[in-house]
Amino acid sequence: MSKVIGIIAGSLRKESFSKKLAIAVRGMAPEGFDFRIISIADLPIYNQDFDDNNEVPEAYTVFRNEANALNGIVFITPEYNRSVPGVLKNVIDVGSRPYGKSVWDGKPAAIFSNSPGNIAAFGANHHLRQSLVFLNMPIMQQPEVYLPNVSDLFDDSGDIKDGSTKDFLKKAIDAYIAFFQKNSK
Repeated sequence: MSKVIGIIAGSLRKESFSKKLAIAVRGMAPEGFDFRIISIADLPIYNQDFDDNNEVPEAYTVFRNEANALNGIVFITPEYNRSVPGVLKNVIDVGSRPYGKSVWDGKPAAIFSNSPGNIAAFGANHHLRQSLVFLNMPIMQQPEVYLPNVSDLFDDSGDIKDGSTKDFLKKAIDAYIAFFQKNSK
């Protein structure tokens, strides 16, 4: 039976670089693994009243059930104002509640950050890492995946170009699989 790895792109933009990277990463799944892109577009902003008053939006239930079925997660994030996009933080919050029922607990994770600039979303990567550590997710340490100048990585059809970055992503996926195998429940 295949291990299911969720890929969450932390951007809603139609032509999001994170979404394009998610598609590229999905295509790098090795044998025995099923990489699935998890949509986050329909999640309302987290409000604890929903859980406290048994008024949980259907989108929360669908997401939580889907995330519970995953064996691991690859987060792909851009950087907004030196941190993670609000939509990605919302996903983390929705999945971590209600208290004691986190969908994230113990699931091996990797963080791939990207930016059209040279800093490659270092701030977003580390802010997300802080949240995931708190949520008891083992996080791949090496290689660190910071992808600068992301707008130059894609061809006219939106596919990642062959070359050193594509090779690096494949090595990062291979490293994540090895990490996953050592750290999965």
